Parts: sequence; structure tokens; C-alpha cells
Amino acid sequence: MRPYILAETNWKHLKDEKIELAVLPWGATEAHNYHLPYATDNIECDYLAAESAGLAWEKGAKLIVLPTIPFGVNTGQSDIYLDINLNPSTQLAILRDIITVLNRQGINKLLIFNSHGGNDFKTMLRELGLEFPEMFLATSNWFQAMERKKYFELDGDHAEEMETSLLLYLKPELVLPKESWGDGAEKKHKIEAFSESWLWTERKWSKVTADTGIGDPKLASKEKGEMFFKELTQKLAQAMTEICSMDINNCYH
Repeated sequence: MRPYILAETNWKHLKDEKIELAVLPWGATEAHNYHLPYATDNIECDYLAAESAGLAWEKGAKLIVLPTIPFGVNTGQSDIYLDINLNPSTQLAILRDIITVLNRQGINKLLIFNSHGGNDFKTMLRELGLEFPEMFLATSNWFQAMERKKYFELDGDHAEEMETSLLLYLKPELVLPKESWGDGAEKKHKIEAFSESWLWTERKWSKVTADTGIGDPKLASKEKGEMFFKELTQKLAQAMTEICSMDINNCYH
């Protein structure tokens, strides 16, 4: 039993505990190239959030990891078989209910531990921050926390070298043999400016990739995944520890 994982802990432990920070892992259920499981995003955030929280707990941080929400925004993948979509408005309603509980029970800090590129919680937290001014609300994208080029050679953002390496380390039994891997070739928008950060439109997944991957996984390895996981969780744990000890009313200098 890990006392910082809500799904595993119990009332005997929690009834006298004072939790400073709730961590909410949020993933997605979607195809990841031919070779990775539909639950890839959920597996990643389950393992990363738990390991990071465990490291923070060892440093004295009082935090709790809530059960992972396994569905995310997949509006651009509506024709990909069994990709499950939650609309942003549904996510907002779920967040409001969870924050209401935390606020009522005196847990005034929430960190969304996002594991899916299609999820974007910033505007939701702006709105909910007005409703719950006493709450500290934050969101994170673990996949943006590290300089990828230190670990991985090939670019991509979906079932690519990085995600395949992580799954080879975390859940190798769920990764198909290498001969089944697609190359993750991506078609780019004809308007070049959409490849720049200032102009955005949603990718229609089945029009930009044949195998549902974005980025070639061919150089992935368990060893790369292990190194990335261990160094990433150290960084995430440090942030969690600092949020736990932070004074909400005095957090700027």
C-alpha cells in the first residue's frame, strides 16, 4: 500500500492525515501507431505520477495521487476506431466537481498531471480560478518537461521514439514486435505557417498519418526509456515538493 496513491490507501491512514496537494493524472484512450496500446497515455501518467509522488513523499511532501481519468479530448480522431473522446466542456464539468470536493475538505492545491497532447486545461483553470479563489490550480505536461534531444534522436509527438521507449521500459509485454511498427510518417499542412507556434488548427488524424503515429519509433529502446523516466520523475517530484510547501498567499518574489 502506497499511502500517497488514493486508490491504494485507506480510511485508517487518511482520517488523520493532512493533505496539501492533490495530483490528478489525466490521460486518453486512443490508437498509438500499430504497436503501442490504446492506454499508452494512461500507462505513462500512472507510472510517472506515482513515481514522482513517491519521491516527493520521501522528502516529506503531503500529497495524494487521485485515480487517472482515462479519456481525453480526441475530437480530431473521431473516425479512428474506438478512440474515445471527452469534449472540453465535459472535462470542465468533471474538474468543477473534483475541485468542489477538494475545496470543501480543505485541500487547497490541485495539480493536473496531463499525459495527452489533445488536453488543454489552461482556459478551464482560468474560469475555475474565479469560482474558487482560495484554490491553487495548476496544470502540467510531463512530455514538455525535459529536453528530448538529450535522450532521443528522432522527433514526433505520438507513439514516436520517446513514447515507444517509455512503454518498452514500463510495459514491454504490451508492445508489439518491431516488425509491426509503423514509421509514423506525418503529412504537413499545405499552409506553412501552421507549422509555426503562432498559428494553429486541429489536425485531422486520419488525413495526416496512415498508422496513427506521428514520428518514427525505430530507434526506441528500453534503456532510453529507463533513463528518461528516472530523470524526468526526479524533476517532477521536485516541483510537487515545492508546491506542497508553498504558501498560496505568498508565492511570488
